[in-house]
Amino acid sequence: MSIAGTCAMNGIALHERPSDAAASWRIALPHSAAAVPVARALVRTALAELKHLADSDTAELLTAELVANAVEHTSGDAPIELVVELRPTGCQIEVHDPDPAAPGDLTRPSGEEPDPWQEHGRGLLLIRALSSSCGHRPTEQGKAVWFSLTAVPPQRGPHPA
Repeated sequence: MSIAGTCAMNGIALHERPSDAAASWRIALPHSAAAVPVARALVRTALAELKHLADSDTAELLTAELVANAVEHTSGDAPIELVVELRPTGCQIEVHDPDPAAPGDLTRPSGEEPDPWQEHGRGLLLIRALSSSCGHRPTEQGKAVWFSLTAVPPQRGPHPA
């Protein structure tokens, strides 16, 4: 049996899962820029602790983009929610926010190149380019924006000569 954690702002609740099921975490984050490093740390720790084969650097980067977009493009101070699910075939990471509006151009290119002089405008491009798949779906409280990464096979060492 493996243990999966469900995180909430008031503590961690642990429960057992069958070993063939995915490990998952769900945590409420503040609707502020402080949520970005917390989300990155959770993803990094989850992948490292379980020795998961998804690319941790890419998972952290794309998580930071999703969380930053949720903070920047939604109004109010309702918490956003991070959901991390680790599967044998890879991982899926979702960010839930209270705004029902779909993120612009997440699943298809806009046809425009980002302005090289602007600080913003590349997050969704990164998510499309680096993830195995990505998308969004409506939820009862707003929407969930997600991406998936496939597990990377372990690298083999050099063959002896």
